[in-house]
Amino acid sequence: MDKPLPRRATRADVAREAGTSVAVVSYVVNNGPRPVAQATRKRVLAAIEKTGYRPNNVARALASGTSKTYGLVLPNVSNVFLASLAHALQQEALANDMVMLLGDSGDSRQRELQLLNTLLSQQVDGLIYISVDRHPWIELLQESGTPFLMLDSVDPALGVSVLRVDEQAASRQLTAHLLSHGYRQVGIVTGPQEMLNTQERLTGWREALADVGLQENPAWMYTAPFTREGGYQAAQQMLQGQTRPRALFTSNEAQAIGLIRGLAEQGLRVPEDVALVCFNGTGLAAFQVPSLTCARQPVEEMAKAAISMLRGWKGKPTLREFSHRLEPGESCGCQSARKDDNDK
Repeated sequence: MDKPLPRRATRADVAREAGTSVAVVSYVVNNGPRPVAQATRKRVLAAIEKTGYRPNNVARALASGTSKTYGLVLPNVSNVFLASLAHALQQEALANDMVMLLGDSGDSRQRELQLLNTLLSQQVDGLIYISVDRHPWIELLQESGTPFLMLDSVDPALGVSVLRVDEQAASRQLTAHLLSHGYRQVGIVTGPQEMLNTQERLTGWREALADVGLQENPAWMYTAPFTREGGYQAAQQMLQGQTRPRALFTSNEAQAIGLIRGLAEQGLRVPEDVALVCFNGTGLAAFQVPSLTCARQPVEEMAKAAISMLRGWKGKPTLREFSHRLEPGESCGCQSARKDDNDK
């Protein structure tokens, strides 16, 4: 015979155990609105522990005006860069006595909408959001009155708060670094074309080519998902072409890793046969073989700023831009610091 499921403790159970009214239990749980004598408070807290009562956070949020939680919605947390960003945001939220609720939309626009609605129904105190495409659910968030900011590029006309790195400028500098090695046949692996950051990285690459008088070659432009599988597919596309570029800008670290694997299967080496750089490098970049030349975003600084913006929310659209950091590795043809040290 199946055992009955244990019943959840209620405020009435706590009141009975503590010998008080339900109202007094509510005052203790919500820290108001009426004061409670210290001795009574201790009895209520002891009764909460004994009964195992867990307050209804939504009800507490409605009563107190705060849920002590933020929501975070990302396109795909399997992306190493997004995972590192989520980790930094979670740590900063905890440091400010808040909890970060993570929503992974799995690159699905409809799932993204579902997650946003769920987090809003949980009465979160603020939302941090990266959309899967160029059409974020801005009206939904604005109508909710919940403080929110985008960690992404959005149309300035939407009037939302944005915290970001100038991806166009970073991509331009990263491509210029590749060109500084003397490569002139330079291609690109882009992300999905419907994403705004794909367009910004593509524009930065084009500007760097134009700066040195080079024309882009459409045959050397490969579109792929922001994944290792995407980079592997891009390598196959490149090897099936009549010609291949001597160097590549890859739009993120995962693509670069997959591309290196795809090239290695055909006996091609990086950077000896195909040099490359990548956007959105993480701490893994230095431990790849070869180590990756990359542009890195200051995720810890951005996390601190994001939480600070939500805590000090005044409803006025704010733009905060951060500088990227270019970290040379071996993949572009630079000598690694380790190798240089060993040669001394």
